[in-house]
Amino acid sequence: MTTIRQHAQEYLAMRRRLGFQLTTFGQKLMSFVDYLERTGATTLTTDAALAWATSTERSTDQVHWSRRLMVVRIFARHLQALVPATEIPPDDALPHHYRRVTPHLFTPGELQAILTATDALRPAFRAGTWHHLIALLAVTGMRTSEACGLDRADVDLDDGVLTIRNSKFDKSRQVAVHPSTTTALRAYAALRDEHHPRTRSEAFFLNTRGTRVDAHNLSHSSVPLLQATGITTPAGRRRPRLHDLRHSFTVATLLTWYADGADVQARLPLLSTYLGHADPKSTYWYLSGSPELLALAATRLEHSLGERL
Repeated sequence: MTTIRQHAQEYLAMRRRLGFQLTTFGQKLMSFVDYLERTGATTLTTDAALAWATSTERSTDQVHWSRRLMVVRIFARHLQALVPATEIPPDDALPHHYRRVTPHLFTPGELQAILTATDALRPAFRAGTWHHLIALLAVTGMRTSEACGLDRADVDLDDGVLTIRNSKFDKSRQVAVHPSTTTALRAYAALRDEHHPRTRSEAFFLNTRGTRVDAHNLSHSSVPLLQATGITTPAGRRRPRLHDLRHSFTVATLLTWYADGADVQARLPLLSTYLGHADPKSTYWYLSGSPELLALAATRLEHSLGERL
């Protein structure tokens, strides 16, 4: 008889073959399976799903609970076809309220403060790596994992094109960069080769050991750096993260388009492609992510409607 664990493993393997990465989803699903085994349950029930979803010692956030329950609900719909006794948690159990945390939008002054803070890092090569990595994130809006994942062969300094391979949603794309960016990257490449001339790593950005910069530790490692800048946030807001450079780039781009009188609606799909968004609606969110952008969009809409009346 096939166990729930085996069904879960087969389900995850099937979806990954279809191109889904399921990193967080897979972790949560297997955590639920572990819970079922610890409690001796042999059938997926709504009561068990609710008990697991709400058994989070570090959080009592109902949105967090509902997201955990959603993982079980999705799997249960699949499992019920194989195991009819499976119960699918109803949609109104821990109703899901979508909430996206407002990012910190770095000002030019704050970005300069971060880059200045990198210069104080030691040894000098570490300072150079952080400086150029953060600058690249700021001027391209790349995900931190994408920048760390760049290989030397992916960085075409002659044509000014970066190739991002197998990123989120298993997609690849090319990102054109400004000549000033290629000049900076060329300077970093010379610094890297000077300090690690015999490294076996194909990575473009290296740490002091001569291996690839670990994207998973980047957010943790950047905390002291961001704190050193003295950047503050209003009470109740999340502290700034390196990932917020992506948001800052996008908002700055949209603001520039509005200031230039460009057709933002027509250009948004291009920006979506540049950022590697799977769906343009992910880019549309930035219009509401910044009060200044929202005001500009509202003014543009009001003007458009006025012309039609």
